[in-house]
Amino acid sequence: MPLLSLRGLTKSYAHRPVLRGVDLDLDEGEILGIAGPNGAGKTTLVECLAGLREKDGGTITVAGIDPSRPTPELRRLLGGQLQQIRVPGVLRTREVLELFATFYPDPLPPDQLMEEFDLSSQSDQAFAKLSGGQQQRLSVALALIGRPRIAVLDELTTGLDPAARRRIWAQLERRRAEGMTMLLVTHSMEEAQRLCDRMVILQDGEIIADGSPQQIVGRTGVQRTTFQAELDEAVLTELEECEDVDAVARSGGAIAVDGGDASPQAVLAHLARRGIRARGVGVDRPTLEDAYHRLVTGEEHENAAPGARPAAASGARPADERTLR
Repeated sequence: MPLLSLRGLTKSYAHRPVLRGVDLDLDEGEILGIAGPNGAGKTTLVECLAGLREKDGGTITVAGIDPSRPTPELRRLLGGQLQQIRVPGVLRTREVLELFATFYPDPLPPDQLMEEFDLSSQSDQAFAKLSGGQQQRLSVALALIGRPRIAVLDELTTGLDPAARRRIWAQLERRRAEGMTMLLVTHSMEEAQRLCDRMVILQDGEIIADGSPQQIVGRTGVQRTTFQAELDEAVLTELEECEDVDAVARSGGAIAVDGGDASPQAVLAHLARRGIRARGVGVDRPTLEDAYHRLVTGEEHENAAPGARPAAASGARPADERTLR
């Protein structure tokens, strides 16, 4: 049974739909990433499942509990970090952590969290005088202080420098190894690739993709295999018929094959069976960012491998039609 489950979740603002019947499950020990363009409904979804915003329709259960009716058990189960933290500006970093620790029966020690999130030197600094990055790190620490089973993290590394991002990622990876479940809203495909077991992409309040980062790349990305070889038209046509190949192009002795994950191995294996040696083999693989861009815009990302051109269904094409772009 999923630890967290959404069914038919809907929410509108002033008759404008923001969530349109979202179905989503989160399993114990999983890190699930939620990505999507601004206005896709990501933060609204998080606020609804945390009990901070009332849904219009559908059901939400967190370990069998409806978050719209908060209970002490739910507060122990769920830890949240939202885009903005609201605490009295005069409270010092240590005081904020000590205050939040009183909300839980078995909190993590404030000193441990300040060490883990590089806040020890700011322990006596007033919250209002912390930098944006320091406030962000404190917000993540507060989400974890109660040892939650589920941590809900909304753009947790926005505004952080690369070193601070990686430090937080390392802390989350450690907690995943300890069995914590996480729901992570992110705009960073690097973050999603590193942390997420699975991710969904929201657009206009609907899920348009769901799978592991590798699966999402594999379903939407086109990779290009390039090599040098002297091939006649018959062999080029044979390559077009290999597994997972979308298109083949030639310019002189340079060959380019566009296709899915299985295409490089299929093409090279076919050449080997024909006794043809491919020289200078390279594979330009699409990234998660390429796949995300293609999903939300319908266009190739500027850094993606060039798009596939349709392979011939049968018969060879004239050589001048097989031109590398």
